[in-house]
Amino acid sequence: MQIRPKAVLLDRDGVINFDSPDYILAPDQWQPIPGSLAAIARLHAAGIAVAIVSNQSGLGRGMMDQQTFNAIHAKMMLAIEQAGGFISHVAYCPHGPDDGCVCRKPEPGMVIESLAALGLSDSPADALFIGDSVRDVEAADAAGVPAMLVRSGYGDDAAILERSRRLQPDITCYADLAAAVDFILGGDC
Repeated sequence: MQIRPKAVLLDRDGVINFDSPDYILAPDQWQPIPGSLAAIARLHAAGIAVAIVSNQSGLGRGMMDQQTFNAIHAKMMLAIEQAGGFISHVAYCPHGPDDGCVCRKPEPGMVIESLAALGLSDSPADALFIGDSVRDVEAADAAGVPAMLVRSGYGDDAAILERSRRLQPDITCYADLAAAVDFILGGDC
């Protein structure tokens, strides 16, 4: 991985906010992981663009409507902005795992979309994807983007890291987004 990426692509659930196996289906269920909002603000202050790349199959499964999703998203964006952060692009996939779309991770569609929006289509290695699952790493890898893992999701950390190392042998893993950003920014904390 380069010393400092030009952009960081973030998974949402398990990276920015606490995840749930039952989905985040209402604004009051969206709760930031401690330190994540400040970490996004620190990336922004360092001149690193930040994008969100997130599977949101609760929409396609009818578990929530677009208005509710928009309210969750608005709560997140406001919290990020109030912490001093800025999100340059958001890509989300509303499809379920059996819908056959090209955007749902592990497919690279949303990563490619985000790279284009950030002006990095020709240099995907200048970005970094931070996620909490193998499908995040698979999507990043398919788009040519280095990845990093955090353990703040709800999966089996050791198994996720082992499977991810088959794709990106040098992948690193940190406790949460704040720790990952500490590494990315080095002494610029």
